[in-house]
Amino acid sequence: MITVCSLARLSETVERTGARRLVTLISAGTEVRRPDSIAADDHLFLAFNDITAPAEGLTPPGEIHVRQLLDFVGTWDRAQPMVIHCFAGISRSTAAAYISACALSPHASETTLAKALRAASPSATPNARLVALADTLLGREGRMTAAVKAIGRGADAFEGTPFTLDVAAAGRP
Repeated sequence: MITVCSLARLSETVERTGARRLVTLISAGTEVRRPDSIAADDHLFLAFNDITAPAEGLTPPGEIHVRQLLDFVGTWDRAQPMVIHCFAGISRSTAAAYISACALSPHASETTLAKALRAASPSATPNARLVALADTLLGREGRMTAAVKAIGRGADAFEGTPFTLDVAAAGRP
């Protein structure tokens, strides 16, 4: 199980889910206190801005960030839940959850996984640059990008409501 939340809901979400793995996707300089129940080696911290194209003074998501995410997710034994969060729980974290689901379910339909994401979170608006980078790295030939585009922008929100994506169930036809 992957649970997605905002920075403001991080501690309570980790406690509620019993997660032992954590992915943080946040702008450099943002203070994030790792919950005590998460070992340092079980926390991936990726610092970049939530943008889809380069902009002066900002760090866009890059291939290195996606590779680090894929490597981290690839070592997850799935015995305990994982929490993925960004600042608002809407864009970077939902993209990372979708990317993780695609990586963990290599034969699953990208469309099915994107629809599962939308069903779990009406406000999910996955960062298109992150998804496109992962699409290439995972050899999905544009299907991830198309699937996320098909579910469209999520409902307007300042902060996403925490949600859980059951990777095993989402990957079933």
